[in-house]
Amino acid sequence: MTSDVAMDDQLTLAAWAEKHAGERAPDIAAALNELSAESAAEVLLHLPPERAVEVLDSPELTETTEIVSLLSLERAAPLLSGMSADRVAHVLRAMEPPDRAALAQRLDAESRESMRSLLGYPEQSAGSLMTTEFVSVPSDWTVGQTLEHIRKVERTRETIYAIYVCDPRDNTLLQAVTLRGLVVAEPGAPVLSAARPRRPITVPPLADREEAARLISKYDLLAIPVVDEEGHVLGIVTVDDIIDAILQESAEDVQRFGGVAASGEPYLRTGFVSMVRKRAGWLSVLFVGETLTASTMQFFHGEIEKAIVLTLFIPLIMGSGGNAGSQATSLLIRALALGELRLHDWWRVVLREVPAGLVLGTILATIGIARIVLWQKLGIYDYGPHWMLVALTVASALVGIVTFGSLAGSMLPFVLQRFGFDPASASAPFVATLVDVTGLVIYFGVATSILSGTLL
Repeated sequence: MTSDVAMDDQLTLAAWAEKHAGERAPDIAAALNELSAESAAEVLLHLPPERAVEVLDSPELTETTEIVSLLSLERAAPLLSGMSADRVAHVLRAMEPPDRAALAQRLDAESRESMRSLLGYPEQSAGSLMTTEFVSVPSDWTVGQTLEHIRKVERTRETIYAIYVCDPRDNTLLQAVTLRGLVVAEPGAPVLSAARPRRPITVPPLADREEAARLISKYDLLAIPVVDEEGHVLGIVTVDDIIDAILQESAEDVQRFGGVAASGEPYLRTGFVSMVRKRAGWLSVLFVGETLTASTMQFFHGEIEKAIVLTLFIPLIMGSGGNAGSQATSLLIRALALGELRLHDWWRVVLREVPAGLVLGTILATIGIARIVLWQKLGIYDYGPHWMLVALTVASALVGIVTFGSLAGSMLPFVLQRFGFDPASASAPFVATLVDVTGLVIYFGVATSILSGTLL
């Protein structure tokens, strides 16, 4: 009976594969995401090999490593050999070392050497993102020779956005020639004549992938060559790989900014234990931080007992400072990520955020005073005989707290980047917690100054 059920499942998956085989690879990958990894692996075996390679090569497939791990070495190795080098490196990097080594040994010699090179670079670097499948020719070739070479190697290259012209003596990069430039050039002309008279834009292998993305965006490139210190082309980072990396980075940054450890798994596929573990750490840190808020209020318990009315505005004060800090943090994280700011620009940010905080604080202070006056005059709430001093206390505290929140929120990403951390780790909850504690100190400090001799 069990054998019959297994046979029925096989027939069902084979029918599934036949039904979807004519669709685009990303659409097949998206459909496979709805299946279990075991079923997805079985479906791949029923697809034509070329189609299976295209599907595994698609970034839309979310569990590529797990699916490949479920295939036998004899089945997995030919599929990986047909995939783009950077995608194979991504799959192998996520595997356990024994599984990675066993599978790498089954690859052909060229793919094995390429993997050894790519896996040697840090995960977030341009070197880890590049593909070694590019077209290069010596500078003494003609346009016609180059075009003929492209026709021969086209099937073995992931993309051919540009052809990299190298010095025939030491193989260092001289120029990058676009396909368009080759097509319109005379076949008998030197290949360098089809290049623009500009130094090619390059990136070192250890550069952060965000730097590669910035250069591709700035110079409107489809690919950027990765070169070593001697000027040899190691590979290229293509615009589609950059888009995939940016989407992944954005998802991780959003998670960090919400106070959650970054996860590459879709929400519904993240295990319960894994989800709790990724959230518990930050929540625990933030809880400990919030205990400082309780300690601060205990320190000012005397003032609170004398002027209970002050407690009515604590949520308002703390929320305004935290919101201002979170706004500044989000703006600075984006500016740092896009390369609009560098570490040495911190003082320029201070000169902008302090006056901005003062103006924003004044706006909120005006609204706060208006609210207290309105409630008092309309008889909605009686703030006591010294209600004008209470309004002045709240307004003054708002100016100070919003200014401090803007300054702290803008400086925290700089501090994190200076010590080698991702600025996105300056999560909104963390900034809010920081400003909560200092906000209470500012609030009760202002209250002590203004209300001394009256309520205090």
